[in-house]
Amino acid sequence: MLLPAKTEVARRLRSYRAWERAMLACPGDRAVRATFENCGYTLCVLMGKRCAREAADAAEQYLRRGAEARPRRGGVGRRNGVARLTVVRPVPQLAAER
Repeated sequence: MLLPAKTEVARRLRSYRAWERAMLACPGDRAVRATFENCGYTLCVLMGKRCAREAADAAEQYLRRGAEARPRRGGVGRRNGVARLTVVRPVPQLAAER
């Protein structure tokens, strides 16, 4: 599965939270509400969720993850020059760390 860049997720999440605060401060302002809904939609598309709140939660979890979320760099194949994607699996935690 392809994952979005963490910098883009962080930027979109900051924007969503800022417009959320603005909408809560001025609930009757249609322009603020429309911009907030657009930010929520963009975050949904980026995170693959149907609900903006779920997308925001997923974005926060994605940003909290450490090295297991970072994809390895796929090199160019020596035989045919085709770039290869590498699947990264989380490192199992030791029982003592839990």
